[in-house]
Amino acid sequence: MRKDKFQNSMWAYLMIAPLVLGIGIFYIFPFFQNLYFSLTNLGAFGQFKFIGFKNYEKLIYDPKMYQALKNTFVYVLFSVPLGVTCSTLVATMLNSKIKGLTIYRVLYFLPAVTMPTAIAMVWRWMYNKEFGILNQFLSNFGFEPRAWLSDPQTALYAVIVVAIWSNIGYNMVILLAGLQGIPKMYYEAAKIDGAGPVTCFFKITLPLLSPSLFFVTVMSFINSFQIFDLVFMMVNRTNPAFESSMTIVYFFYTNAFQMSERGYAAAIAVVLFIIIMAFTWIQLKLQKKLVNY
Repeated sequence: MRKDKFQNSMWAYLMIAPLVLGIGIFYIFPFFQNLYFSLTNLGAFGQFKFIGFKNYEKLIYDPKMYQALKNTFVYVLFSVPLGVTCSTLVATMLNSKIKGLTIYRVLYFLPAVTMPTAIAMVWRWMYNKEFGILNQFLSNFGFEPRAWLSDPQTALYAVIVVAIWSNIGYNMVILLAGLQGIPKMYYEAAKIDGAGPVTCFFKITLPLLSPSLFFVTVMSFINSFQIFDLVFMMVNRTNPAFESSMTIVYFFYTNAFQMSERGYAAAIAVVLFIIIMAFTWIQLKLQKKLVNY
């Protein structure tokens, strides 16, 4: 009996060994290595010296770090609530019986499988001041052309619009699966009691969709704090709006690969990790109050 139990356990460990090994090599070991490098003055040529918490002291007095934090929090504050709201509305509409439903689902999901570089290039053309389709459309209503990606007041918000648009498809699939898991009998009982579509949405759909909404919200927070590709492609270093659009990950990239201050960049990565963990912990604590199973 013990021999069979031991053999079953060995097979189980062998099955999960590749995954555990991969996580250990590509996630756990790099995390602790980065944590150690954040305490050194690691430079471009791989030589480093242990300097303690000097990189973190430098972060405290670095105005660019606070600017990057501000930009990132503004990005998260707008992109997550608006993105989850739009995804929920789209998923609800695509869960109904409408003509051409499959085509609409494919069209909404296409941005999720499109390279961020391609998305950024297309939207840069749309935002162009001289021949962009957005300015041409607004000119019909008497608005003057505007350099959306070169204006410090609008550049970050222009990127936020692109991020929301590109993430709707992924979130929609998850929420659509949650909607299809809600039993129809609840809606039938509500209709018998005289409830309308709006009442059904707020009293039935949202409470029963809360597990999917919680997952989408948590993942959106994590992804938003790590935004880099769209900002990198749409707002370069020579852009007048660079400082007003630079996120934490962009600040990390600048120090690690352009200024070759990799020890300092490692400290930035550790701070970002702490911020994400703190927000995720808060959301998990709120799970019992906000999620209905």
